[in-house]
Amino acid sequence: MVTHTMLVAFDEPLPDTELDQYLTDIEQAMLTAGLAQSVATRRHLPVPGEEAIPALIATAIVQVTVADLDTLAKAFADPGLHEVIARWKSRHSYRVAWANHEAIAS
Repeated sequence: MVTHTMLVAFDEPLPDTELDQYLTDIEQAMLTAGLAQSVATRRHLPVPGEEAIPALIATAIVQVTVADLDTLAKAFADPGLHEVIARWKSRHSYRVAWANHEAIAS
């Protein structure tokens, strides 16, 4: 199994309802493609002073688990996912950092 963890950083703060809709849209697009074994989304939990750190600070986190790297590549190519990304990018500027990894034991 491979987990794709995305850190999504919107350039401007979003109202809670907008951020909730973004997370719902991304989750639904991944599930609708039929390639994800699981999808989880969460909001970033800010701490005082973090804005002074010269790093990408996420607005939200998206984790998608798939069977393998080939399946992840197919998920990236899904037209429905591209449509959701294009729609949101046209409305709000954001950056994404990600890592593909095996499960992290707790």
